Amino acid sequence: MNLGDPLRPKDDHQTAGATDASSVRADAPRADGDLERWFDSPAGRYVLAWEQAQFDERVSDIFGFHALQLGFSQLDALRANRMPLRVRAVEWMTPDGADQAPPPTAQVVVAQFEDLPFATQSIDLIVLPHALELSSDPHHLLREAERVLVPEGKLIVSCFNPYSLWGARQFAGRSLGRPFLPRAGQFISLPRVKDWLKLLDFEVEGGKFGCYRPACRAQPWLDRTRFLDAAGDRWWPVLGAVYLLQAVKRVRGMRLIGPAWKTRSQRAASLAPAARRGTPAETTRKSA
Repeated sequence: MNLGDPLRPKDDHQTAGATDASSVRADAPRADGDLERWFDSPAGRYVLAWEQAQFDERVSDIFGFHALQLGFSQLDALRANRMPLRVRAVEWMTPDGADQAPPPTAQVVVAQFEDLPFATQSIDLIVLPHALELSSDPHHLLREAERVLVPEGKLIVSCFNPYSLWGARQFAGRSLGRPFLPRAGQFISLPRVKDWLKLLDFEVEGGKFGCYRPACRAQPWLDRTRFLDAAGDRWWPVLGAVYLLQAVKRVRGMRLIGPAWKTRSQRAASLAPAARRGTPAETTRKSA
């Protein structure tokens, strides 16, 4: 698939890392298949609806030329964005072709998100819906996102919150062999993500917690506890099951200041001696 000059592969050896989705074997295994199947459950659809609304609100006012979404085919995080070229990168294609991106979003398949086949400083917006949790090296994934982002480019990340009721349920479920969320992936706390972003010279612009209903598998219980979303957003916001974070890439610039050359007349004026004033006695004799 031709992505144009701004998104050209950074090296020749990485050209093979990006292919059209239609050329990938349909029976290829997916590392994030368990998580995406979980998002088909009632609790997963509840989280999916909240994240879709948050991404729609934040990407609608981000402008540029090229936007990139990494993974998570069930969420179209760029649908409200108005950039002329929007790309969703996936690592595998599902057998039923569910990963096909809706138009006008293009789609490519890459070998791994930690080594993106895009040119340095070529992307204006990158969204990472749960990509950090499924990555074997999330800090390296953030470094790669920083590489391909243009200066002042935007990065939006969504993750599950380990310090929540859902996080406690997941920890207890793993101990008993019945985790609430899939075993694949890892919970990453908000302070850790902020620390990684700070090391990469990102500046956090904002964020939001969400999904305060209990970790229930049944839809009726989720409907009965709908009031907790408004209460949790007001009284215990940091205990939301999911958080979303938006940051901007800062690049420290440098301005060269040349020597302040002076003309010959300026140098002569600066070296002219000051007029001496006479003493009071000399002034009296001259007046006399």
